[in-house]
Amino acid sequence: MKHARILLDGKELEINLDAQGVIRDAGGQVLSLDLNSDRVTWLPPVKEPGTIFALGINYADHATELAFEPPKEPLIFIKHANCLTGHKQVSYRPDNVEYQHYECELVAVIGKTGKNIKAEDALDYVAGYTVCNDFAIRDYLENYYRPNLRVKSRDSLLPMGPWLVDTADIADANALRLTTHVNGKMTQEGTTKDMIFNVPFVIEYLSKVMTLNPGDMICTGTPHGIVDCQPGDLIVCEIEAVCALETRMVSEQEYYGDKY
Repeated sequence: MKHARILLDGKELEINLDAQGVIRDAGGQVLSLDLNSDRVTWLPPVKEPGTIFALGINYADHATELAFEPPKEPLIFIKHANCLTGHKQVSYRPDNVEYQHYECELVAVIGKTGKNIKAEDALDYVAGYTVCNDFAIRDYLENYYRPNLRVKSRDSLLPMGPWLVDTADIADANALRLTTHVNGKMTQEGTTKDMIFNVPFVIEYLSKVMTLNPGDMICTGTPHGIVDCQPGDLIVCEIEAVCALETRMVSEQEYYGDKY
């Protein structure tokens, strides 16, 4: 089963999509709904986001691309809910930056509380998987062990969704094809089997340090193939069996307008 959150004519609604393509609301009522309609606004799929963990350089080919040594243990930093936005929404490129790139990533969403979880039991704690685009602004990156606020914590720079897919419906999260297209051209292709630290390993690692809770999310890093993104670009991050996430880039002025 796939799960999502939308605004339908401005009203928040939780929907489910079964294997036959039937859409139902949270109460099980079948909905006749065109998800491409202007009536629909996609929200991030996790209603109450907890801690958002993100892994840096979790694919060896990406480390090579950036001239970094692959880490010996997970390189984890924390993101915040202000970064989140939904499918088919906009993200912005700050004025006067030199290089801002996408990062197509598999996200594991924690479904129940756990501490000191063993890797072999870790998937019992995963509610499901979704896709995120963890945009990064390279101008301000001191190094990957200190990804500062200007690099990773700006408004709208963590699009996520549209669907949260039940763990049971993903045969092997460590063997999923991942692609990114910019303006219709494929610019990134990889597979989650090339992650240095897979989801069970990271859950064990994190849960030794802190209690994991429902709504916590683990963004697992991106492979080789980053491209500088400009206002007007349409970016589609897709992971097989999970979903495709579409984001349109806008300028800082277009994003904030005259609000501030």
